[in-house]
Amino acid sequence: MYQKILLAADGSDHSIRAASHAVKVAQIDQGKIDIVYAVDGKTSKEDVLHGLDKYEVKKERQEKLLPVIEVIEEAGLECETHVVHGEPGPAIVDFANRNEYDFVVVGSRGLNQVQTMILGSVSHKIAKRVHCPVLIVK
Repeated sequence: MYQKILLAADGSDHSIRAASHAVKVAQIDQGKIDIVYAVDGKTSKEDVLHGLDKYEVKKERQEKLLPVIEVIEEAGLECETHVVHGEPGPAIVDFANRNEYDFVVVGSRGLNQVQTMILGSVSHKIAKRVHCPVLIVK
C-alpha cells in the first residue's frame, strides 16, 4: 500500500516522533523510508559564517538527523537521506511530488517555532500541496 514513504525531518523531537510513526506505516508492507532535510538560506549562511567546509556541513547535518535514522534502522528498515535547499515547505513539496512518494510523514512543528507562527507551518504547506496522503504527527 505505502511502499515509498517520505519523512520530512530536521532533528527536532517532533521529527523523531514522526520517524516512529513512519516506521509503523512502513512495516505494514516492508516499505522504504526516505528522509528529506530542507536547508533554507539562513541555515546555509550560518554554516558559511561559522567557517565550515562542505564536508563538515554534511557531517553536522547527518549528526542532526542521527536520532531519526536510528529509529528507522533499529526497526530493520532501509532509509536514505536527501538534502534539499530552499524554503522548507515548498522545497519538501517539490521533492515529494517529483519523486512520486506514496505517503509523507512530518512532525507538526520543527526547530523554528517562531518562524512557524509568523509564516505558516511547514507541515500545513506540505499537507496542502503534496499529491499523496500526509500524516502530521503531534
